Amino acid sequence: MDYFPLFHRFTDQKILVIGGGSIALRKITLLEKSGADILVVAKKIHSEIQAKDRCHCEVREYRSADLDGCSLVVAATDNYELNQKISNEAKARGLLVNVVDSPALCNCIFPSIVDRSPLVVAITSSGQAPVLARSIRAKLESTIPASYGQLAQLASKYRNKVKAKFKRMDDRLSFWEKVLNGVIAEHVYAGRLEQAEASIEAEIEHPELRNRGEVYLVGAGPGDPDLLTFKALRLMQQADVVLYDALVSDQIMELVRRDAERIYVGKRRADHTLPQEQINQRLLDLALEGKRVLRLKGGDPFIFGRGGEEIDLLAEHKVPFQIVPGITAASGCASYSGIPLTHRDYAQSVRFVTGHLRDGTANLPWNELVMPAQTLVFYMGLAGINTICAELIRHGRQANTPIALIQKGTTPEQRVLVGTLETMPDIVIREKPQAPTLTIVGEVVSLHSHLNWFQTEDH
Repeated sequence: MDYFPLFHRFTDQKILVIGGGSIALRKITLLEKSGADILVVAKKIHSEIQAKDRCHCEVREYRSADLDGCSLVVAATDNYELNQKISNEAKARGLLVNVVDSPALCNCIFPSIVDRSPLVVAITSSGQAPVLARSIRAKLESTIPASYGQLAQLASKYRNKVKAKFKRMDDRLSFWEKVLNGVIAEHVYAGRLEQAEASIEAEIEHPELRNRGEVYLVGAGPGDPDLLTFKALRLMQQADVVLYDALVSDQIMELVRRDAERIYVGKRRADHTLPQEQINQRLLDLALEGKRVLRLKGGDPFIFGRGGEEIDLLAEHKVPFQIVPGITAASGCASYSGIPLTHRDYAQSVRFVTGHLRDGTANLPWNELVMPAQTLVFYMGLAGINTICAELIRHGRQANTPIALIQKGTTPEQRVLVGTLETMPDIVIREKPQAPTLTIVGEVVSLHSHLNWFQTEDH
């Protein structure tokens, strides 16, 4: 271990920064958050540094006496000899010194920081690979909610009260695990601090409530795991059991907590593993057992995803639940196919339609679907593609209207079949696409050949 990690309190302490350029500005911008009093010495000082409230700027050369009373010294000049002199003099006084881009002259270094005060995470590569440290910080930034600091403050506020209520360490641990990973934490993340405090008070006064579970209704998006939201990923990592659909990819399932129980409840045409009513009841039963239940659905749970049906029973029994929207297939598949759903020259509105036609019927408002300057997106329309094309033409849409059928959109297996209302039925017979598919109808489809960025293969 080249550097031992410590956290220093610099509030109202003197920090000396020698150098007044852009590099010094970056260091000072970080240091001012500590509440330190910063003395900046340089022959020329950046205007942004001079404007900072906690900076006292002196336009002159460095003097050894500047080290008097310092807690930290930062050398940020482009003069190696001067930096070396500053380093030697600071070390001789037993001071902390950081020389920018010169690890050999430092006895302390600046880490990459994830700031969720009072929670602070610092990452360092000991000065060997700072870009790698910043990359790790970026990954942490994406998984640690911005409101974690407020959650830490809430825990601090109730720490003594919880300790007095729960004498056994195991009971306290169980209490805090639920608070920091459940509904109360989500109240904090959403800015509902009063509700969070009311809930934690209830948990303290009524320990039996800790046996209640919770359900997370999460949209997994159209297939690409990179399209998951931060909140979706966080809840996926803390669930005890997951009920997932056929449209949830293996890559996304790999991101679920490793030891979580997995229950497949997928539905495909004429093949339902569990009827919808049984899925709803299963969610309720698992939550009443005290489980954190993840209901993971492809796309967005409230767009042709029966999400409303699944939470209705939970609400009736007052079981806590959260809903996390996902990127719906229309947005994801259109974007990955280079087909804008709206465009000033082609379409001023977009309409999402279920193409899952029961018993071969076509009970859709076709007169509304043929309105001009409108993009149509059909979900689950592969089996009824002949009917869709024929009915649109019969109700007034031009036979040469562009249409795209997108198979497994946003994934490496994506295929985009482009034709017209007249030609698409024959294209489907020839190309034999497989579900899941999404169908887009409208003039915007003509932009596919020009804006296609994800794949270059055309059909």
